[in-house]
Amino acid sequence: MFFWGGQIFELSIVHFLTVNFSNCALYRLLHRSPQTVTKADVPDKEKKNSPRNASSIFLPSPTQYSPALQPAGPYTPYTHHTQGYSMPSYNIKTEDGLSHSPGQTGLLGYSNFGSTPPSQSLYGYSHAHGEYHPPPSPPTPGKEEGVPARRGSDGKLRGRKRASDPAPPLDSDIERVFIWDLDETIIIFHSLLTGTFSSRFGKDSSKAVSLGLWMEEMIFNLADSRLFFNDLEECDQVHIDDVASDDNGQDLSTYNFGSDGFQSPAGAGSLCLGSGVHGGVDWMRKLAFRYRRVKEIYNTYKNNVGGLLGSPKREEWLQLRREMEVLTDLWLTQALKALALINSRPNCVNVLVTTTQLIPALSKVLLYGLGSAFPIENIYSATKTGKESCFERVSQRFGRRAVYVVIGDGAEEEAVAKKKNMPFWRVSCRPDLEALSHALELDYL
Repeated sequence: MFFWGGQIFELSIVHFLTVNFSNCALYRLLHRSPQTVTKADVPDKEKKNSPRNASSIFLPSPTQYSPALQPAGPYTPYTHHTQGYSMPSYNIKTEDGLSHSPGQTGLLGYSNFGSTPPSQSLYGYSHAHGEYHPPPSPPTPGKEEGVPARRGSDGKLRGRKRASDPAPPLDSDIERVFIWDLDETIIIFHSLLTGTFSSRFGKDSSKAVSLGLWMEEMIFNLADSRLFFNDLEECDQVHIDDVASDDNGQDLSTYNFGSDGFQSPAGAGSLCLGSGVHGGVDWMRKLAFRYRRVKEIYNTYKNNVGGLLGSPKREEWLQLRREMEVLTDLWLTQALKALALINSRPNCVNVLVTTTQLIPALSKVLLYGLGSAFPIENIYSATKTGKESCFERVSQRFGRRAVYVVIGDGAEEEAVAKKKNMPFWRVSCRPDLEALSHALELDYL
């Protein structure tokens, strides 16, 4: 038995969380300022077992030490312990062939990011009518009580903010930043197309490739038809606001994007490298208009993707999401749980850094139902600059006092995390995501 904070836990629940946590060294390191973390802080035993002999602090993947955690058949449900979180669930009905845990009654449990009552659901499916129920926009996490008056930069006291209108924390107030990779970490996509996922986990390869191609078609269809990817493919940006300085704020409600004369001329790639763009003033303003419109569409439909797609694409999307969750053994479900735990904390934030171009990345985030987890301002594309440059931008944005935790499956993010002395959590299979959720629930991260 394991005793923590007045509660008793079975050792089997936290077995893989306590591996290499000798003398609670890693826990202490995570709660220290990043500037004070040195190689000498790591116990000798951890240095010896650390992958690639990393000099930075890496969170070991539980599956490296416990063969019992390799995926084999249905997963045993985890009994939640009271941790002070309030995370109602939304449900997706599945096909009859899915193995359900006791008590699930044919539903895949997802965690919502807001504080809606349990009776409300983020996605509601009806086999009989194929109904789609858009959710309410999730509120920004905040305290119920009024916020005390603050002293402004001019030394004057400001009034209390209304309790009904809580403000999100400033970037400088964030204490912990979780930097996520996208493909094969939160979502399964590329490995479906290559056959890697099916061969590794013993799935039907033809089914996996078919679902991957179906999702790929939906991703680029949405990007082209609603997110201006045909115009912006050669003018890719790292961040949605990189060309905002060229926007004059013109009302776009009646603006005709199809007839404004915006075209990417031959060799436009040289005009659209990163944020240092050198096009004409009029052309740059039209480029900025498109990125502003993309931002508006994302914020409007991030909780109502079905409304963005329209019928019959909405029904196809719902069916695709169901089939992909069955094939991947609820991979996305487990990732959403970890994301929700982080979002439930007032001074923690999720940031996405992906090697996908920005517009297709936004399309992926919407179609995989991740819009509530990642505000569009927290999404970065490393296609042209690389992940190290993006990590540096994130560090400058949230400041040196914040603790940064990197979560991913690739060598690039691991190497950057090592270089910057950021804790790294490797995701190579679904139990790694499950262990991450357990670590978050027990406040190890």
